Amino acid sequence: MAGNSFGTLFRFTTFGESHGPAIGCIVDGVPPRLPLDEAFIQPYLDRRKPGQSKYVTQRRESDTVEILSGTFEGLTTGSPVMLLIRNEDQRSKDYGDIKDKFRPGHADYTYQAKYGIRDYRGGGRSSARETASRVAAGAIARRVLDLAPAPVTIRACMVQMGPHKVDRSRWDWDAVDGNPFFCPDPVAAEQWAEYLDGVRKAGSSTGAVIEVVASGVPVGWGDPIYDKLDGDLARAMMTINAVKGVEIGAGFAAAELSGEDNADEMRMGPDGKPVFLSNMAGGILGGISTGQDIVVRFAVKPTSSILTPRRTIDVHGAETDILTKGRHDPCVGIRAVPVGEAMMACVLADHFLRHRALVGG
Repeated sequence: MAGNSFGTLFRFTTFGESHGPAIGCIVDGVPPRLPLDEAFIQPYLDRRKPGQSKYVTQRRESDTVEILSGTFEGLTTGSPVMLLIRNEDQRSKDYGDIKDKFRPGHADYTYQAKYGIRDYRGGGRSSARETASRVAAGAIARRVLDLAPAPVTIRACMVQMGPHKVDRSRWDWDAVDGNPFFCPDPVAAEQWAEYLDGVRKAGSSTGAVIEVVASGVPVGWGDPIYDKLDGDLARAMMTINAVKGVEIGAGFAAAELSGEDNADEMRMGPDGKPVFLSNMAGGILGGISTGQDIVVRFAVKPTSSILTPRRTIDVHGAETDILTKGRHDPCVGIRAVPVGEAMMACVLADHFLRHRALVGG
């Protein structure tokens, strides 16, 4: 099975299955002499781990990370960094009744059709459990970004749950870690709680939109044509489980704008540097960062594993119905927030190293 690696100079490969003994990643291209230990990585994993509220899967995983290689006396050595996260709370029996059935909206059918074999326990490799490895890699990427000429801040939040959007006039980044939804609008967070309670009790699920913002990225990162920064960001977000759409800046809304409204006009600032009067481009022009905030949004579909019976077929071609028992996220988009941050960090770390290799600095 190919396709388990991401990146060019900063590159990571993930491994493991949802119900196997462990998951993890190998991160290559990490510069030497960077401070790195488990205590630095763990807080990022803690934000993503399951069981933290009634609104996410109740699978109990500590997601404790172990560094197996690539460091010595608390510093990176320049060799590949291997990270391991042991699975602790698998409950494979939950899938015994449906092992021969294909869950609608899941990767069961396509994996079986392509490989002739699949791990039916929680989706195996296609499970969102894989994203813990990305978050661990993203923590290392943030350490690499500490080498950038100025601080780079990466933050993400949920801006829509189902049909319910945040009110941007109430936007407060400080509120994001104060509610279980990573929501920047405290009023919307309260409304979402009631809405998701109803979805959860009905045994159903709902989708979400996540916004990721990177501040402090200097002008010049990214390369034209086939190595565009926004192209790599779009690919990064699309590789996250359950993501079905990505937009940069104004995104699809740009189709409704006039040329005048969409143009990010420029003036000279008091410090002699260019200032943009808007940011419809999301901080990227021609595939190269402008120095403005980089803004990416991605849409997460509803969790495919639900208790409502759905029509499907089994591995023998027989028509049947299916409902999925077990522990599942009623809105998997909640835990996608730290994953989006991690993928942003990995792309930016990669492009930072590529930019430095090309032009110096």
